[in-house]
This record gives sequence, C-alpha cells and structure tokens, in this order.
Amino acid sequence: MLPAIKYIGIIPARYASSRFPGKPLADIKGKSMIRRVYEQASMALETVFVATDDERIYDVVKSFDGRVVMTSSLHKSGTDRCAEAVRLAERECGEIFDVVLNIQGDEPYIEPRQIELLMQCFTEPGTQIATLVKAADNTDSVFDPNRPKVVFNNQNEALYFSRSTIPFIMGKGNADWPDSHVFFLHVGLYGYRKDVLLEITTLPQSPLELAESLEQLRWIENGYRIAIRVTTYDSFGIDTPDDLQKLLGVQGFGHSGTRQ
Repeated sequence: MLPAIKYIGIIPARYASSRFPGKPLADIKGKSMIRRVYEQASMALETVFVATDDERIYDVVKSFDGRVVMTSSLHKSGTDRCAEAVRLAERECGEIFDVVLNIQGDEPYIEPRQIELLMQCFTEPGTQIATLVKAADNTDSVFDPNRPKVVFNNQNEALYFSRSTIPFIMGKGNADWPDSHVFFLHVGLYGYRKDVLLEITTLPQSPLELAESLEQLRWIENGYRIAIRVTTYDSFGIDTPDDLQKLLGVQGFGHSGTRQ
C-alpha cells in the first residue's frame, strides 16, 4: 500500500493592493473574505494556513482560530510566499508535507470539490505541478487578456498558457471562434510537490514569463510538467470593490458558500 500523501493548503494574503487595499479583510455577509476562503478550503483539507505579511490579517485569522504564519513582505508572487510558508508551517505543526496547494485568497466561495480534484492529481507519482481549467462559456472571456487561456496535450499536461486567444482559428472571424473550438480558461489554483515548489522559486524569470506576465511559463520553459484537470465549477475572484458588489448581488449561495 502506498503511503498516504500529506497535503497542506496555503492561502497567500496581502493587505496592499492597488485596486483593492485591505481586500482580505473585506466584509462578506458578516465574515471577512479571508475567513470565507479559509473555511471553504478547510472543507477539503485537514491542514490550512494563511500566509501573510500584514499584522492586521494575521490578527483577524487568529481571531477565528485559523492557522496563520507571517512571511516576508518582499515576495513577488503567491508561489514564493507559499514556499516560505510551508517551511514555517512544518515547523509549527511538527509535520512534513508532501504536496502544497496554493489557494487564491480572493475567492470567498471557492468550491471545495475543485480543491479535491486538484489533490487527486498527486495520486499519480509523476505529477510535479497541477492546476485546473474550465471551458469558456462566453465570447468575452475568450478574448479577455485578463483571463489566461490554456492548451494541453492528450496526457492532460499543459502545452502553453497565454493572455492571447489560443489556439488561433484559421479562416474564420473572431465572432465565430467560440463556436468553432472549445477554449479553456485557466483557474488560478495550483498544487505542487513540495520539493518542486522549492525548486521553481529559485528559478530566474524567463523570457515567456516576462512577455506574458504569467509565472507558470517559467516552469514550462524550464522543463517542468503541469498536469491539467477540467473543472465545471465557476470561480469568482474579487479584484476590485465593484467585483465584491457584483458578488453580493448574486443570488443562490447556500450557507456553505457553494452554489445550490
């Protein structure tokens, strides 16, 4: 029998944000955003930590008995923050984790089954990194540069991520593209073998990463494989106060925070 895999979920959370300062502490129906993310993640994972560089966020997580570690304010990405946080969490827990899940701190109603789907990728011993995609269901998202697109091979491994619309549909106008091909949008939820996470955070930025401003391209350029799984669940990230108001206006959320 194979040994059980030890998973840890880490939620990077920064206070500073040019578009929405203090976003993790925004109130959503009586609970902070970071608390809602934490509670949703805890439905799928036994061990969850918030990783922050701000005492205000640290104190709020402690106030609802969540687990939290203080990390450097110098990290350039959530991936870098996760690498430091897993070391701190292991020290606090007295455990060694095999797989680290990087959970976005601005999706207060993240679906726990998406996290479980990502975890399943690591039952395959060869999985190094894993992420999720979802089929685009409208034309706007296909052409939105803020919604990265993904193409992947028959082994469900990523070939490329792009802010451009990929693949290009030859011989048809843009309006006909969504009906000509299934386009997949990236869902910003990652899992990494811990040793792979610690390796990729030492890599210098790569040409494709700099061109597209997508750090996962650095990993592909350096030969790492990214497993892909398709989810059918919607995700709703909060980037601005307007996004939050839109979310609060959406009907049909149950007490668990998941769609009914």
